[in-house]
Amino acid sequence: QVQLVESGGGLVQPGGSLRLSCAASGFTSSAYIMSWYRQAPGKEREFVATIPVIGSSLPYADSVKGRFTISRDNSKKTSYLQMNSLKPEDTAEYYCKLTVTGREYWGQGTQVTVSS
Repeated sequence: QVQLVESGGGLVQPGGSLRLSCAASGFTSSAYIMSWYRQAPGKEREFVATIPVIGSSLPYADSVKGRFTISRDNSKKTSYLQMNSLKPEDTAEYYCKLTVTGREYWGQGTQVTVSS
């Protein structure tokens, strides 16, 4: 059974940093894509960043470009989202998505709140 476990969310002041983690398990394929999305209250879920199994990340959402960095550790089947220069508008529930063998799986989400 595929599982995704996210961690690293919390409360941070504007200008601060957080690093989110998403640990995947329950599959054997080495060809998978990991992505991050977020959903703010009253808004639709939106794409943040994605990274394939080989190579560098694909383009980020314009709203986070230059501030967020996605990475992955294939040996741990874990994706990371380093978030710097956080703004109040980054406040949202952050979700990890795994795409493997033609299917998509979502994590339970981790809350990020940027407030002074």
